[in-house]
Amino acid sequence: MEKVYAINNISDYNKDNNTKTLNPLVSIIDYSNAEMRDWGNVSSIKFQYGMYCIFLKDVKCGDMKYGRNYYDYQAGTLAFFAPGQVMTMDKPTETYQPAGFGLIFHSDFLLGTSLGKHISNYKFFDYETNEALHLSDDERKLILDSFSKIEFELKQPIDKHSKKLIASNIELFLDYCQRFYDRQFITRDNVSKGILEKFETLLNTYFNSEKPSIIGLPSVATCAKELNLSANYFGDLIKKSTGKTAQEYVHAKIIEVAKCKLIDANKNVNEIANELGFKYPQHFTRFFKQQVGNTPKEYQYLN
Repeated sequence: MEKVYAINNISDYNKDNNTKTLNPLVSIIDYSNAEMRDWGNVSSIKFQYGMYCIFLKDVKCGDMKYGRNYYDYQAGTLAFFAPGQVMTMDKPTETYQPAGFGLIFHSDFLLGTSLGKHISNYKFFDYETNEALHLSDDERKLILDSFSKIEFELKQPIDKHSKKLIASNIELFLDYCQRFYDRQFITRDNVSKGILEKFETLLNTYFNSEKPSIIGLPSVATCAKELNLSANYFGDLIKKSTGKTAQEYVHAKIIEVAKCKLIDANKNVNEIANELGFKYPQHFTRFFKQQVGNTPKEYQYLN
């Protein structure tokens, strides 16, 4: 039997976790205050997020899946969810005591704030599998300190400074999370190199097949899906590894393959454009000149 658990309301979620509601749109949760969870004979739980939810759980309570893939979620990691997302927990532990902390805030709270203008910059809310944030001991302390500062402001009498200070502390917390993710990309260098090698192989295989002329140019989203990564995480990983965006990397590969084909005197520009996946030859000509500085025909003549 599958249970659906929707997280849409701060007050309701606080009540489920024995937490006092200090602000109807923002909450810090200490899950050790919650009662024992008893899921009975539930085979899976579908969590539907109607708010921004960030969890630092200190207990693993089941296998969590985002879409078809399992989330790299362990005790002591930070997981991020945005409104509209759905997470499924398979085989939840029947009975357990929750532990850890959470930051929950409604998108309405962001209206009119600096954070509201920049929330889309924190792309880790769209990360999927094998992409949770693993914290060092020092990073964990800083995260907990950030939660404490937000909670401190929530406990103060509401005045004209309240919203700005709470939003600013949430924004600072998210900035630290971005820094920690940058560190994670570096410390997982072998993983990054492995993904980069797979990306290169994927593109080579694609352009050595008939897929471009049938399907078209490869997209970053398609490549990420082939590598079982979210497009945002994949793009950030490639950027940290190469200094180029994933799109720039794809473009460089297209130019590399195009140059090889153009040197072959037996092929004209229209044929090459089709083989690369361009719908119209003029699009290929425009793209090539933007990237190289010469038109395809000029390049053929010069080489």
